[in-house]
Amino acid sequence: MPFSKWFSQKINQTYVTAPDQLNQEQADQKINGNLEDTISYINRIFGENADFSMRRFHVFGQYSAVMFYYSNMIDQNNLNTDILKPLMLTSPKRKGRELNPDRLKDVLINETLYHSEAVLENRLSKLVEGILRGQTIVAVEGLDDAFLIGTRNIEKRSIDQPATEQVIRGPREGFIELLGTNIALLRYRLQTPDLCVRTLEIGSRTKSKVAVCFMQGIANPELIEEVMQRLSIIDIDAVLDSGYLEQFIEDNHISPFPQVQYTERPDKVAANLLEGRVAILVDGSPLALLVPTVFNQFYQAVEDYTERFLLMSAIRLARLVALMFSLVFPSLYVGVISFNPELIPTEFAVAVAGGRAGVPFPAVIEVLVIEISMEVLREATIRLPQQVGGALSIVGVLVIGQAAVAAGFASPITVVIIALTTIGSFATPAYNAALALRLLRFPLIVMAGIFGLYGVVVGLILIVNHLLSLKSFGVPYLSPLVPGSFQGMKDLFTRGPLWSLRKRPVFLKPLDQTKLDESIVEKLKVPSDHLNTSSRSQVGKGDITGEGSSKDNGDPGGDYIS
Repeated sequence: MPFSKWFSQKINQTYVTAPDQLNQEQADQKINGNLEDTISYINRIFGENADFSMRRFHVFGQYSAVMFYYSNMIDQNNLNTDILKPLMLTSPKRKGRELNPDRLKDVLINETLYHSEAVLENRLSKLVEGILRGQTIVAVEGLDDAFLIGTRNIEKRSIDQPATEQVIRGPREGFIELLGTNIALLRYRLQTPDLCVRTLEIGSRTKSKVAVCFMQGIANPELIEEVMQRLSIIDIDAVLDSGYLEQFIEDNHISPFPQVQYTERPDKVAANLLEGRVAILVDGSPLALLVPTVFNQFYQAVEDYTERFLLMSAIRLARLVALMFSLVFPSLYVGVISFNPELIPTEFAVAVAGGRAGVPFPAVIEVLVIEISMEVLREATIRLPQQVGGALSIVGVLVIGQAAVAAGFASPITVVIIALTTIGSFATPAYNAALALRLLRFPLIVMAGIFGLYGVVVGLILIVNHLLSLKSFGVPYLSPLVPGSFQGMKDLFTRGPLWSLRKRPVFLKPLDQTKLDESIVEKLKVPSDHLNTSSRSQVGKGDITGEGSSKDNGDPGGDYIS
């Protein structure tokens, strides 16, 4: 056998197949009390790793023991002071005294270890999983159980403002990659025992921990079970981000519209949990998934609820106009210029014709080329380093656009149309929803170039028909517009006053539908008038000089009122 072939087989046997075979074939194998057998088993799996550590020592100076851990995944100070030191330290009352195995186990777990996360485990496969998760294993000669101790300490980035969801008025905290920290951020905002968290492992290789969060007594139990069922049937080797799960649990896998919302804001997740939705968090991902999702969630922002309703209703309408601009503006331009120029006012038509006089391409080709160039420029700006990306965007918009107009490659009006369309897509808060509209923009342009405004109308009908057919975990995608709900309409195109949003969304079928007590609303409609200066002056108007006003009313400002 050639040396290269023999060497590759040895590598495969040692580094690829051995750990999985041991986990599958010996999943139920247990510790037999022989310390050397345990060491041999663990070394066969982890012995080739440079960051794997094994430390032999003696418990109370009498019993042989060994400790296994990944040195880069644990807190060394915690290991030395709370685990190793009390195990090795011999108290005067135990000197020269022998303990039977059952008694030794009880003394170690209840009297010796200074650690709250210490449990007994006898299955070797569970010990292997513990080491991989950053826990420390302590095995003692003669004991048929090992100690599984939580010493995980992974370096993490600090909690900072989310980069993808900027807010003007609202909390400045965002999720990070560690699941435990993310759950703590939720519990900090929802300090109630109704917040429930269920966990499961997904991924045959990564063993990624997934948390399903919901509000007990609000979320519909059928929705919770549906989420758990869809997650439990996922069989994949690795889950490296919550986006992996999103692609498995959505209802329609070929739709351009997202049926699962993601966010890295804990306050947004808390608000959705209080409405009756379910949140899915993945260890290693800073983005939480929210289900079910309806279309109107993608043009709503945090400021819609932290600012006054009149102002934010106007801003939300502006967002909707920008959303429509980003979808239909280029196709309308192509349809009007190519087939119905009589719809343009005469003065403006003369200006448009003058700008397009030297352009050798039809409008549809011109718009498609500029749109594709803009998408390439946008993608390049995102992928480049931040210091270079800003300069590239300025150069692309100013220099390339102006050069294209000067060279007769594009008309000025086309550049303006594409610029407005791009700005409109930026105004959509959700990146994945904006991406869907950007994708659908191209078939609309093609249909406008072939059929004119009729093509635009047919394309919009097809899009609306597709939206009407979509569902997210059984909830119609256009709820509460279709099917209609008067209560839901208050938070659809505009945002009603908070005191008017008394009910949770009907389409979520929450167990508790009331958010705000109606008696409180009635009290808010009659504001108090305690500090009304005109009414107070009426009380003391018999005393024109103000004498006795402050004495009678107890008002130190009586002279001012008079």
